[in-house]
Amino acid sequence: MKQKVNRKASPNAELRGTPIEVSATADSLKFESKVAQKYLNSTNEQKINNHESKYGVPKKPRQVHVSKTNNDNLNNLGVSTANPQAKKMSINANKMNKTKPNKSSALKIVFLGGVGEIGKNMTALEYNDQIIIVDCGLSFPSNDMPGIDVVIPDYTYITENIKKVKGVFITHGHEDHIGALPYFLKECPVTVYGTKLTLTLIANKQKEKQFELKSKTVNPGDVVKAGCFSVEFVRVNHSVAGACALAITTPIGVVFHTGDYKIDFEPIDHNMIDLSRIAEIGKKGVLCMMGESTNCEKEGHTPSESSVGKTLEKIFAENQTRRIFIATFASNIYRVQQIIELAVKYGRKVAVVGRSMLNNIEAAIRIGEFYFDKEVFIDVDKINKYEDKEICVISTGSQGEPASALSRLASGDFNKIEIGKNDTVILSSYPIPGNESSVNRVINNLYKRGAIVIHENVHASGHACQEELKTMISLLKPKYFIPVHGEYRHLKIHSMIAESLGVKPENILIPEIGMVAEVTKNHIMPRDHVQSGERLVDGLGMGDIQSDVLRERKILSEDGLCVVVVTVNGESGELVTDPYLITRGFVYSQEAEKLVEDAKQVLIDALKEFDFKQMKDFNEFRNAVRKPLRNFFYKQTMRTPMILPIIYKG
Repeated sequence: MKQKVNRKASPNAELRGTPIEVSATADSLKFESKVAQKYLNSTNEQKINNHESKYGVPKKPRQVHVSKTNNDNLNNLGVSTANPQAKKMSINANKMNKTKPNKSSALKIVFLGGVGEIGKNMTALEYNDQIIIVDCGLSFPSNDMPGIDVVIPDYTYITENIKKVKGVFITHGHEDHIGALPYFLKECPVTVYGTKLTLTLIANKQKEKQFELKSKTVNPGDVVKAGCFSVEFVRVNHSVAGACALAITTPIGVVFHTGDYKIDFEPIDHNMIDLSRIAEIGKKGVLCMMGESTNCEKEGHTPSESSVGKTLEKIFAENQTRRIFIATFASNIYRVQQIIELAVKYGRKVAVVGRSMLNNIEAAIRIGEFYFDKEVFIDVDKINKYEDKEICVISTGSQGEPASALSRLASGDFNKIEIGKNDTVILSSYPIPGNESSVNRVINNLYKRGAIVIHENVHASGHACQEELKTMISLLKPKYFIPVHGEYRHLKIHSMIAESLGVKPENILIPEIGMVAEVTKNHIMPRDHVQSGERLVDGLGMGDIQSDVLRERKILSEDGLCVVVVTVNGESGELVTDPYLITRGFVYSQEAEKLVEDAKQVLIDALKEFDFKQMKDFNEFRNAVRKPLRNFFYKQTMRTPMILPIIYKG
């Protein structure tokens, strides 16, 4: 069913909950405003009583704020104050969804990802037979997932309840919030709501992955009606444009999901986090807050993104005769914008390497986030036509990814550019936990090639530190608090911060993957678990963590492979020739010859005792080959390679 997007314009601000506008000198207007408010409140009270007697469920009163401009505002919204029927049509527009009377007074919050871990953020809110989803992200494989490209949430619960889903609401365009959409939307083709850049980045994925995308663009301040839910997008600061928190009005109260955020008083786009609106929402009452926890271990405030620009400008000024390379996250649009602006200021052409970086810059230019002359950019092939002082290269690979542009530059495998002694390389990021060794390897290789490497104090996080977390909790004043977006220690520390600010311990819930939290006006508690976990994406294939393929890859990577070729007489079952063994990744070549000969003899002796006439199926013979070899190899090497029998009937 088509959903309705209600856009708010500033002239109608009082209708979204801002205080009543009255003149400080117009006493009569003050009086009229109070009388009108009293009348509307009494009308609401009567409606509440009627609703409760009919359904047995209290109805939340609709807040209408009256001001001296209220009639004009209603007219602007298409509601004639002289026509009661028109007013009824406007206020009850959501009746098109044919929402049934409440069957339950409990809201369910289903955690499918992003809790107890970093990445693959995905949460579902469910009330009766209606579901909305917040974010749908991925994470990257750990070292024990050989050959896996990305990891996405197990969203089986959503596919089983797809008819209930009213939409997916995306907080911002980072991979840990949108990366799973290409896979999810192939199975669950529902409408996706997000800001302009967010949906543009998702559309870029559509070109690569070929999936159906139904989307609706919203702006900060817009409200989307989705069944019994009303979702307001609230502007926040982050390292990518268009980031928003979500104020989700449910039948039992407001759930505020912060998304990823920080409080930046000097944002690059001059659009600060909407603290006044957040305070308004908190003043009206927040039933439950879900707050990001990524930087909760860090005291103080997160530095402004503009502070990084000042550091980078100093580096540009000190290296005016050298060629400059800068590696950063492709999704950090504001960082890339500052780099390009500095390149223009210092008379440098910009070359971009890395597909994700190229795609994101192109997307930002297409929707108007960037305003740069195309003459600023040059192709990588033309770099050698310019002097070193005229070139700035923006690259991916700040996390030391082996296949990234920077890693290939550092190892000398990038055939179009060669790092040399007149190059300054800047890593404008912090290593993600677990990537330190990869980043250090890249830095060492860059130094070996003669470059100067700068990797300290040239980054600002996009996530809130402790004082900003305290500010958000203090403004919202939630009854219930749920920390999200972090490992368990992050969630625990964030919950302790909330408790220190007055949230009762019994009103704090630390979630885990698969948990279903039940929220009512009187309690919050874990109620159930649903199927959850990880789906592993390998090329075009997708499986779960218990897949045979992954287990076999682990064995191959750790213990190697032994292929056994055996030829037997089809009638007698006797060996026609000696077994032939091939090993890979198992033993060193100088040890292999004797080990293989001994293994052959062990296998010949074992097969002499095997009764081919009593054999029920060929798997029995395969097991007769594997078992003695497995025991022999373990005794000789303390390893158990994968044994692959190949049997020919002669």
